[in-house]
Formats: sequence, C-alpha cells, structure tokens
Amino acid sequence: MSYSAAIDSLFALAGELHTAPGQPRRKFELEHMRMLAAALGDPQTKFPSVLIAGTNGKGSTSATLSSILRAAGYRVGLYTSPHLARVNERIQIDGNDISDDDFALFYFQVDDTARKLVDEDRLPAPPSFFETMTALAFVAFAEARVDIAVLEVGMGGRLDATNIVEPLVSVITDISLDHTEWLGSTITAIAREKGGILRKRGIMVTLPQHPEANTALGEIAVALEVRGVNAAEYIPQRGTLAEGGRSRYTLQVQGKAIEVDSPLAGQHQQRNLALAIATALELSNSNSYKLDTAAIETGIRNTRWPGRMESFAAPNGAEILLDVGHNPAGAWALRSILASRDDRQPKTLIFGCLRDKAILEIAQILFPLFDRVLLAPVDSPRSASLEELTAAAEATGAVFEACSDAQAALLRAQEITPASGLIVGTGSVYLVGSLRSELTA
Repeated sequence: MSYSAAIDSLFALAGELHTAPGQPRRKFELEHMRMLAAALGDPQTKFPSVLIAGTNGKGSTSATLSSILRAAGYRVGLYTSPHLARVNERIQIDGNDISDDDFALFYFQVDDTARKLVDEDRLPAPPSFFETMTALAFVAFAEARVDIAVLEVGMGGRLDATNIVEPLVSVITDISLDHTEWLGSTITAIAREKGGILRKRGIMVTLPQHPEANTALGEIAVALEVRGVNAAEYIPQRGTLAEGGRSRYTLQVQGKAIEVDSPLAGQHQQRNLALAIATALELSNSNSYKLDTAAIETGIRNTRWPGRMESFAAPNGAEILLDVGHNPAGAWALRSILASRDDRQPKTLIFGCLRDKAILEIAQILFPLFDRVLLAPVDSPRSASLEELTAAAEATGAVFEACSDAQAALLRAQEITPASGLIVGTGSVYLVGSLRSELTA
C-alpha cells in the first residue's frame, strides 16, 4: 500500500482530544495499547528507552538528549508530537524522519494487526491516531535496532500510550496548567498524572518547580522508592541570556568546563538543556552508555528542533519569529524574550489557538506587546473559531484584524510591518507549522 493511502487512513482515525458533537469523550485505556503491542510482538521491549513527560519543554529536552546520544555514536530513535508539517517528523532515526516507504510499511502492519484484533473482539474499537502512531514508532525503532529511543509523552503520562515501555530513566519537565479537561484542574492533579511514568525503584530526573508539583512528584517517588536526580546544577547563573538567537554559556560538567551553544534560545530553554545534560550523565553513570563532555557539547550544538524561537526574514527585511508556545507558561516564556527587545520596534502578532487552550489568558499575556494582532484559525478540528479569537482580542483592547487562515495572516503581516519591525507567529504548533511551510517553500 502507498504512503498516501497510509496517510489518508491514519488521519481518518479518531483523535484523542477531539470529540465529535453528540459522541462520548474518548476513554484512555493502557490495556488496549498493551494488547496491540503484544500482537505486534511487543516491539517496545526490543530497545532501551528514556520517557519524557511534562507540560512545557519535553520536546526540546527530548531533541537535545537525542542529539547528545547521536553525537556519542549511538543509533537513536526519537518519538515526538505533534508535528509541524509532515507526520513523518514524529518518528526519527539517527536524526532523520522516517521515510515514506517505511512509514507506509509499518503503518499497514499496525493497522492490519489492529483490525484483526477488533474483528476478534479482543479490542473494542480501532486504536486512536496517537496510539497507532506510537505503535508505529515502536515497530520502526525495533526494526532499525536502535541502541536507545527517546520517547516524548503525548499528554499526561499515567495513561499515555508511550507508558507501556520500561524506561531506563523517567524525565519530568516543567508542569503547568494545560489539558485540564483531561488531566485535572490543579497543578497537583496534573503532576500526579505526569508522575505516572515513574517506575518502582526507577530513576527520575527533574528540576525544582511549582511547590504543588514538587510535593506530588515527591510523594510518588517516595512510594515507589524512586531515586531522584536534580538537574539544577546544570542551570547557569541567573542573568545568563541567549546571544544572537542561541543559548550560549559555560557550565561545569564532570569537573570540566563545557561550552553550551544551543539553537534553542530563551532563558526557559536553560532548564530543558539542564534536564538533557543530567539525563545523559545518568545514562552514562548508571547504564552502559558512554557519554563524555565532548559528546554533550557537540550534541547540544547540533540539536535541531524547529519552530522554537526560530527566525526568518520577510522580503522587506523584517524579522519573522516563530514559536510554538500554546499555553500560558509558553506565552510567558515568549513574553520574557520579547521584553528584552526595543519597545519602539514595530511588532505584529499572528495568533491562532486551539479552542481547548486558555485563549483569553494567553491573549492577556501577549497581545498588549503588539501594535497589531492578526487572528487566524488553525488547521485542526480543535481550532478556535474566529469568533472565539475575536472575543479574546476585544477583551484585551488590542488592535486586531481577522484573517481567513495562517497564509493570509502572513501576507497581511508582511504588508503592514516595516523593515525595522518584528512579526511573531505563535499560539499553536499547527499555526507555526503552517507559517513555517510558507516560509520554507
């Protein structure tokens, strides 16, 4: 079967977070994922893995850790979500997206297996989009015989499809309010869901963060006799900022000074880099992986993780900055970066968001920084409508315009922003993906 047939079939599957009108909300159930994996030969047991959960920064941490491992000469699988432009981006082997041919081959292997399980009444329904993609990734990594896989949790942790692996290390990035409809309305409740990736007598790499998250994770760790690793010693001194669109600073690692030079800009990324470094050292110290400071330096420098404070140039010379911040914590991180810029610089915002996000709160954080806000729905069934985006803009008192889509918003932004100005696209991974496709075409 062809790649296009695989894509059509995949996108016809139900999404975890989209509920059609009149339909019951999807129930998460790990036993269904285990059943599917078992029928596929339990590919997730054929390679070691690191599991990374959190609200913000898990993708950046995953990409950096994967790059460090590859710099040390290991064959590495990387599974992340969502994607910016093509679904293949979610599954990488040695830094390359899975090929179309392999994607189709493994997709239909998973799909045929799932259909047989449904026909035999061993599964109550076909797996969801994310469950299918996760199974596909496991099969791909097993077939490629990766030395290790770095797996980003999709949502939560306890019931996430990735959580059927037995990780060497569990990493938990910063936790904030997001997906509250599914994970709970408090930091404590969400942290407990994220803490579901911890294992009895396992290892947890994390950082001190919100007191409620610290307490919840600590309680789970104690109950499971987990050994906690604090990555705080790999955060540079306060006040160290990014230079020239990169994060650059010196750290002491294993008694040696290393030069951190990451394309992931912004002070918030220093926390993600610290988690990646601490995890790499844990893999080196407690497992059989040889990760020296040279590999850490090289891996950090060569990390590729687009759409995170990524800069482009408009035809007239204006800067275009794309960032996938999609919740209040991400909006605050972006605001802190913009605050370091000249207040007099003309600024235009392109904004689109999913309807299940904290639209008004994100708008209140970001919209006052801009001379004009261009609103655009995103390419997703969960997209906030122009009416919902307009209501948020009106509540902030912003000067705004409604655009039909991301492409129209980009054209309008380039029309109204002078060469000395800045255009920022944010609010949704899907929005950034659409804008980035236009800018790289």
